[in-house]
Amino acid sequence: MKRFAAVTLALLMLLTVFASAASAADAIEIRGPVYNGSDIVDIINKYGDGTTLTTDARNFAAFYYDINDNITTETLSIVAKPDNKGNVIGKGGIVYKTQIQKVAYEYKNPSLKWSNYSLIGFFAEKYIPINPNKAGKLAKLVLDSDVKYTVRTGEKLDLGEGYAIEAKQVDVDGRKVWLEFTKDGELVDDEIIEVDAGDKTWVVEKDDIQGEEDVVVLKVHVNQVFQGAVDSVAQIQGIWLIDYVNAIKISSDDEFDKLNDVSIQGDTITITNKDTFTLSRGSSAKIAENLYFKTADTSSDVLRFYAMKELTEPGTYEVRGEVASGTGDFTWDGSNFAGFFYDLNDDITTESLSVSKLTGNVIDKGGLKYSSTIKNVDYEYSKWGKYPVIGFFAEDYIPINPNKAGKLAKLIMDSDVKYTVRTGEKLELGDGYAIEAKQVDVDGKKVWLEFSKDGEFVDDEIIAVDTGENTWVVKKDVQGEENVIVLRVHVNQVFQGAVDSIAQIQGIWFIDYENAMKISSDDEFGKLNDVSIQGDTISITNKDTFTLTRDAKVDIGQGMSFKVADTPSPELRYYLFVEKTLGEGAKDEPEPEVTPTGNETVEKPTEKPTEKPTEKPAEEPTKPAETPTDKKTPGFGVVLGLVGLLAVVYLVRRKN
Repeated sequence: MKRFAAVTLALLMLLTVFASAASAADAIEIRGPVYNGSDIVDIINKYGDGTTLTTDARNFAAFYYDINDNITTETLSIVAKPDNKGNVIGKGGIVYKTQIQKVAYEYKNPSLKWSNYSLIGFFAEKYIPINPNKAGKLAKLVLDSDVKYTVRTGEKLDLGEGYAIEAKQVDVDGRKVWLEFTKDGELVDDEIIEVDAGDKTWVVEKDDIQGEEDVVVLKVHVNQVFQGAVDSVAQIQGIWLIDYVNAIKISSDDEFDKLNDVSIQGDTITITNKDTFTLSRGSSAKIAENLYFKTADTSSDVLRFYAMKELTEPGTYEVRGEVASGTGDFTWDGSNFAGFFYDLNDDITTESLSVSKLTGNVIDKGGLKYSSTIKNVDYEYSKWGKYPVIGFFAEDYIPINPNKAGKLAKLIMDSDVKYTVRTGEKLELGDGYAIEAKQVDVDGKKVWLEFSKDGEFVDDEIIAVDTGENTWVVKKDVQGEENVIVLRVHVNQVFQGAVDSIAQIQGIWFIDYENAMKISSDDEFGKLNDVSIQGDTISITNKDTFTLTRDAKVDIGQGMSFKVADTPSPELRYYLFVEKTLGEGAKDEPEPEVTPTGNETVEKPTEKPTEKPTEKPAEEPTKPAETPTDKKTPGFGVVLGLVGLLAVVYLVRRKN
């Protein structure tokens, strides 16, 4: 009985560790520029002016940026202080500052008072100052949209954060609509809007918002209404909303993690650190709220880091690079565009996109050049050494031949996270691939693993954990190349218990070999259509001229685009970006405009606006699918842990 109790306790502790390790969530990093030097003093001198190193929205995509008017509200600076030393930033050496700015509404109609409003970024989120000229009282911006929505009477338009608009009724003449504004289903205000009366904007004001009166919390513009034989609808274009219910007040004695010295002067908030701040190597150090410094794992004579914001909410985010201005040459690589592959520890980037031969806003033939070169990087499971990788249009790929760039397979996973797999259960790796622990031998020294794709058998192996050969390597013939490594799995240990048999896996690397591709010189990738492959390097340029059309998104190819500002012809401002989706939270497409023409049946409008209140740029394509979705494992650990604990308690009580 004592042996049974000991085994049960061991199983309980083992499963507790495994369950917690398997609970990591997927995330996207939005990162700023990479700083690389010998120490913090050297970095301030190299990238700053010797006294201050500052980043803003032009090179840190987490911060709010209006490309049309070149407006940014936030800055993050590192300043020279007497106690700056090595990887330590001295007291007051981190300075976060944000200042209220006037920005244009998405719905532009100055004659109806839709011209501009006061906005302030606060730790990489959009806020509205309750008092337009004072920064101490803020409400988060929920929606600023010029999308057209068609709302049928009796239906609600969900605005987010529990706010909604309902079209209650349309008058018989089709000239007026009765709208109701609610929060969490409770009435806030209502109004009858007459569309042929000139001012078709409904403005909702609230009192006592953090002590302020007559605060505008909602603006809605109604284009037109329609009373049909079957349906009555209202067309809304122009919605602006703040989360006034959760407005905040910032005081001088507030603390925001490591930033804990707050000063509010009129339209400006400044926050610094009272204590020293260590850039711990090989880790991410929180600055405040959702902002971090991520520091490379380097020797003590090298310091390399960047500022970053981590996104965990499902959605589709814009990952943008540094802003380019004027007609000079410009280049993006992994150090100033988070979409491209970048290894912080070894300071490795494989991709670049350069612009040259620019006249006005037209890039001449061959002036747009994309290039990527194979580099060797460390496995996340460090005992495996290095492997070749190549970024290809802001996605991580593995060259089928380590020295030739013409045949590529997407990297699905490179992980050193610990996973616990019970026999008979599958560890889902993504893209239809899975590993199943078939059986554990009676001595608890071997595990039989099976690798499958879309439920079909691919390969299997028996791994003996007591022989030192704990890594299973699967090879396949891919794109004419033989014995290509497509999967690596390291088994830490196995356990044969009284109730269950489990295997602990730490170290998984695999590629989507079934969808490997071959790149040829006659391939075309959007506007990049002149392909050259020289050994380990792919270079692609434009055969035709390429126009950076102002006030537009201009597609380059393979998901990469330029966003170009709406500027006068002598000016030019633009940035490179890609879109990344986290989880299953991609934005729904807004319902197309419905234009009534007669006694037709109007299709049901979209009830949820899809234009998010915060421009969500997202940076880096973090290592793909770092966490397999083995949804059964955490539950298994918790249940078995409870069973084990109850068993131990029972045995102790029985003995007593």
